[in-house]
Amino acid sequence: MSGAEDRARRILTEAPADLLVDRLAGELLRSYGITEVELLQVDYRLSALLPLTEGEPVEGPGHPAWRCFDHQEPIVAERTGYLPVSMRGDRRGVLRVSPVPGDPAAVGELLGVATALGHELVAVNEGTDVYRAARRSRRLTLAAEMQWELLPGRSRIRASFSLAGQLEPAYAVRGDSFDWSDDGHRLWLSTINGMGEGVQASVLTALATHALRNARRAGLGLADQAALADQAVYALHRGEQHVSALLLELDLAGGVLTVVDAGSPRLVLLRDGEVVEQPLKAQFPLGMFDGTDYREQRFTLRRGDRLFVLSDGVVEATGQNVRYGESALDRFLRRTGPMEPLDAVRSLIGDLRAFVAGDLVDDAVVVCLDWTGPRP
Repeated sequence: MSGAEDRARRILTEAPADLLVDRLAGELLRSYGITEVELLQVDYRLSALLPLTEGEPVEGPGHPAWRCFDHQEPIVAERTGYLPVSMRGDRRGVLRVSPVPGDPAAVGELLGVATALGHELVAVNEGTDVYRAARRSRRLTLAAEMQWELLPGRSRIRASFSLAGQLEPAYAVRGDSFDWSDDGHRLWLSTINGMGEGVQASVLTALATHALRNARRAGLGLADQAALADQAVYALHRGEQHVSALLLELDLAGGVLTVVDAGSPRLVLLRDGEVVEQPLKAQFPLGMFDGTDYREQRFTLRRGDRLFVLSDGVVEATGQNVRYGESALDRFLRRTGPMEPLDAVRSLIGDLRAFVAGDLVDDAVVVCLDWTGPRP
């Protein structure tokens, strides 16, 4: 690491939460002669890169900023550099700098600085609204604000898996959500949908999410996690409100997938270019009855397998009196094979919006998981 890169990283660590980019810009001017610095954050819909301060959103897919975001590599165009801002696979946006230094080593140093910025954005997120507010092209509903705050991130990459998810309609989602966690040996993934509309649905989903996290962090097995969340919802609503959920636990070394279906979305496997819906044993949604006894299923994945979790809002979306799940879904899932999970999710949501000719009416959640197996 060069002295200039080290100073830039130190500036980011020491900067006030709301002034990360301002303080970084000053250091890049001193060390690299860069006069223009802008952070472009991806918006909630994954459809625009929005400037933190001034300027126009970047929406065209062929723009260098989008190519940088999609391929996660530096792009230089007309003396302007675009650098991916990410944190452990969670893509935050793009750092735009100009004029970009002509020395390839300097570009490599700037890439390291952009990565450090990604880490700092996550670190300061709870202390300021500056970056959250700049990521939205319009106001979120209260229910959507609650749902996005629940999420662990939008994408995640480790040596043994890659993962991404998206909520729709992004600015007005109500009950659909997802959650994940891993410890290097196992990955836990859940998709959750509280019944009802608006804030009522969000509150139900939040209750179930926190109950599942509480059980998971206590070391309980998947069926017991479902049972604890079931009890939490039932104790509050006595069966009048319930939550549909799909709980997954993946052994990252061996590929054994444990599943509990509690009124869940579809679980679809993409293997060797073929799309197969996984047969699940349907069980009662969380909170529908007192003391439901949940059962686990197990499947074994192969290296390179891709799983999609798709809610009813995806499968049953209707365009020209035809359901997306009946006419277009399987065909499009096959096309996502070469894409990274976040690109697959974004492309699927884009295709879905085109199918319904606009934003979705019902809530939808899409999660894509690739298991690549253990690596040295």
